[in-house]
Amino acid sequence: MATVERAYARIDTGWWVKHGVIGGIVAGIVFAMFEMIVAALMDGAMAFWMPLRMIGAIILGQQALDPSYSLVNAAAVGFGSHMVMSMIFGAIFALIVAYFPALARSSVGLIVAASVYGLLLWLVNFYLIAPAAGWSWFPDKSNPVVQFFAHTFFFGTVSGIYLDRVYASRRATE
Repeated sequence: MATVERAYARIDTGWWVKHGVIGGIVAGIVFAMFEMIVAALMDGAMAFWMPLRMIGAIILGQQALDPSYSLVNAAAVGFGSHMVMSMIFGAIFALIVAYFPALARSSVGLIVAASVYGLLLWLVNFYLIAPAAGWSWFPDKSNPVVQFFAHTFFFGTVSGIYLDRVYASRRATE
């Protein structure tokens, strides 16, 4: 992909937040599918649901990680929680772009910034927030290489590509 510099006309914050939420949804789904497929490939078919159990355990408690705990409940709460967090994280990144418009001056710049944001989400959520909140299963029961790829590329890069494409589309119609 060639780097294309573009003039930045300030777009209202609401536009960025709306598309941050949508980008968060798209990236959240891609991220979850990557996590679930990799879990099954690395640890067997029953591990497919473990990423959703781990997220569900934020709300339901550590017992949601136990195979005897209702998979339907753990997965539903996990998916719902994951999507809400994905929307929030997408909106936060979009707000950052709205307030630091230089990030949107090129496709590469925006996508790289979103990828770095995804990396930072992993580091902060797994190594600062999770231990402080008592969610030790995140840093303890997950593969750091998988988490690096999941957060950086399957969340960050995907949300960055979405924002870049909708921003380019909007600029083309102005």
